Amino acid sequence: MKCLTKKLTLAAALTVAFASLGASVARAEDAKPEAKPDNEISYNVGLASDYRYRGISQSRLNPALQGGADYTNNPTGLYAGTWLSTIKWTKDAGGSGDVEWDIYGGKRGEVTKDIAYDVGGLYYYYPSNGLPTNANTFELYGQLSAGPFSLKYSQSTTNLFGTADSKRSGYLDAAFNYDVYDGYNLNLHVGHQNVKNNGALSYTDYKVGVTKDFGFASVSLAAIYADTEAYIAPNGKNLAKTGAVLTITKTF
Repeated sequence: MKCLTKKLTLAAALTVAFASLGASVARAEDAKPEAKPDNEISYNVGLASDYRYRGISQSRLNPALQGGADYTNNPTGLYAGTWLSTIKWTKDAGGSGDVEWDIYGGKRGEVTKDIAYDVGGLYYYYPSNGLPTNANTFELYGQLSAGPFSLKYSQSTTNLFGTADSKRSGYLDAAFNYDVYDGYNLNLHVGHQNVKNNGALSYTDYKVGVTKDFGFASVSLAAIYADTEAYIAPNGKNLAKTGAVLTITKTF
C-alpha cells in the first residue's frame, strides 16, 4: 500500500512539474517580440513650446506646430520621411515664409553586433523664403551608435541656411540617451556647428532633458543653450539663450 501511495505521489509531482514547465514555455513564447513587417509607415504630430534646432530658436522663442511621416523597409534598413514645422526665422532674417519642410532618406544597419550605423541625406526646404542667399539647405550625414551613446556628423553640400559662402559647413553631435527609471529617458547632448568661412556664426550647443512615453503621447522637457550671441531676433531677443523647452508628440 505504501509503495502504491509513493508511486501515486511521484506521478502527481511529475504531472505538476511538467505542467509548470509547459506553462513556462508558453509564457516564454508569448513574451517573444512580434516579427516586424517588411514595410512600416508611421505618422507623428507635435507641439513644442519653442522650436530649437542645434540650440537656436527657429520660432523666435514661441510655440511651433510640427508633424511628419516615416517609411521604413525593415529587411534592407532603407528609410525615407518628411517633417514640417512652423518657423519665424526666415522673416526675422529679412525674407518671408513661415514653414520648414524637411525631406530625408537613408539606410540603417549594423557594423557589428554592438555598433549600429545610420547614413543618409536631408533637404531643408523653406518655401518662398526670399532671402538673398537661398535658405534651402542639403546635408549628408553619418552616425554611429553603441547602446545609449551616439556620434553623428552632418555636412552641407549647399550654403547653410541662407548664409553666404558657407558650403561644406559641418555639425558634430554627441548624444547619450538612457532609460534611468520606468521609461524615463535621460537625454544629454553636446554639438558644435562650424559655419564655413563665417567663424563668427560658429558655436557649441548643449541639452539636458528627460523624455517619457505616456501612451497617449511622448512628453519631453529639456534645458537648451548655445554659447553664441550672433543669433538675435528683430525684437532684440537672443535666440540662443538658455531656455526650457516642452515638446508633446503623438506617433501613430
